[in-house]
Amino acid sequence: MNWLLEIFTANSVAHSILVLSLVIAGGLALGSFKAFGISLGVAGVLFSGLLFAHFGITIDPTVMEFAREFGLIVFVYTIGMQVGPGFFASLKRQGLPLNLMALAIVLLGTGMTLLVSRYGRIELPIAAGLLAGGTTNTPSLAAAQQILEGSDMPGLGYAVAYPFGILGVIIVMLLVRAAFRVDLKDEKDKMTLEDRRSKVRTMNLEVRNENLFGRPLKSVPNLEECGVVVSRIYHEGSLEVAEPDSILRKGDVILAVGPKEGLENVRVIVGVESALDLQSLPSRITSRRILLTRKSALGKTLDELDLLGRFGVTVTRVSRAEIELTPSSNFRLQYADTLLAVGEEEDIKKAARELGDSPKQLNHPHLIPIFVGIALGVVLGGVPFYMPGVPAPVKLGLAGGPLLVAIVLSRMGSLGPLVWYMPTSANFMLREVGLTLFLACVGLKSGDRFAATLVEGNGLYWMACASLITIVPLLLAGFFARAVLKLNYLLICGVLSGSMTDPPALAFANSNTNSNIPSVSYATVYPLTMILRVVAVQVILLLSR
Repeated sequence: MNWLLEIFTANSVAHSILVLSLVIAGGLALGSFKAFGISLGVAGVLFSGLLFAHFGITIDPTVMEFAREFGLIVFVYTIGMQVGPGFFASLKRQGLPLNLMALAIVLLGTGMTLLVSRYGRIELPIAAGLLAGGTTNTPSLAAAQQILEGSDMPGLGYAVAYPFGILGVIIVMLLVRAAFRVDLKDEKDKMTLEDRRSKVRTMNLEVRNENLFGRPLKSVPNLEECGVVVSRIYHEGSLEVAEPDSILRKGDVILAVGPKEGLENVRVIVGVESALDLQSLPSRITSRRILLTRKSALGKTLDELDLLGRFGVTVTRVSRAEIELTPSSNFRLQYADTLLAVGEEEDIKKAARELGDSPKQLNHPHLIPIFVGIALGVVLGGVPFYMPGVPAPVKLGLAGGPLLVAIVLSRMGSLGPLVWYMPTSANFMLREVGLTLFLACVGLKSGDRFAATLVEGNGLYWMACASLITIVPLLLAGFFARAVLKLNYLLICGVLSGSMTDPPALAFANSNTNSNIPSVSYATVYPLTMILRVVAVQVILLLSR
């Protein structure tokens, strides 16, 4: 049995892999237990690592450093790939108030950290860890450790602050609800009404405007500006696919697709809503969803593909990242977009062959782009950026570089033969593997001091300070959003969770409100918050030098 004892005791690669596997498996099991409907989740791996290290079970420092950094890179890169497609859209006008609220929470939390460090007499490395743990943001912990060259002080602060980081968001949600006597049913009804207004729908319109008689469809004013696409035209018993040069006549009925507001504006221009439903009429014209998987079509606009001119097929909707859009002629397509095509069956089949339409390809991750992206992220992470008032250059590091590169590349979609698309299942698997490796190593590195710090040292004091870092910004932002901005409570819950990058809090918000509306605002602010958290912790550490 000497061989078994050697695996458990010898300082070898096999020993390191064994310990890491046990730490991760035990931590995930710990994280699955719930108390009052709340669980640690993947953060259980951190506490499992602390427990192992407390009893003297650890691994080779060199292996630990590699596993920690590699896990971090994989974790943040896959986060960037996940949030990238929606990142820039989240900064547009409809998401601006929510992102400004999240920005305020980040800035207030950073300011609270500096105050706690200065007046609470807490070393800044510990305070940085309290900020990362109090906001349940692992990449910011990694950024702090990068700046401090692997110091275990931020890890101690993170572990102490993390439990209240989860609870603090939930407490603020409940306080806002109680203070403003929020009626959840009323809030849901208001959001449902707004959703119906913005949701893509269809409207059959009869041409009554004399100014349009005998003129082509493309002469109808403001079609693209209203986000409306016309897919079919009915004229004297004949149903045809709508084309820009299709001539409009008195009494024609057109099928328009777009958001409700846009359709109402077009109705005023065209005529009146018709009782005739063109979609229910027997015809050779049909509709079908086509998946874009052919590389030669990536990055092209609908105008460049000219599906209407070449095949007689009109694209009325495009689904991307579970969001349905009405595309204009200059709409640029990305890998895995789903196009709703209208035309005759044979013509749609030809268009499908042009676009690929191969769901099986989505199940195979493109490995070369993944490693090219990681390499670019590592390079970008090492580039120094000089900021006014900061004595030392800021580097994105291994936490920020791959994250930023992944956001940009996933937004681009493709570059030549390289396709930056990752199947959801592959992204989730890589992200969880990377995160568990990172947390296991952080716990193993900090565990020999954690218990002593918590019981005999300043651990409880740190925990109290961390609670201020967590709850004060959330309370101020939550009450301001409700009292002054009059934001919907369901959206506020999502922003509070997203500004803390806190999935357990989001799960609580969804279950407590019996709605997935908080997920919408969570996804809106999450990308920007993630980057701000990484940058903020670096700035406060560099300011201390």
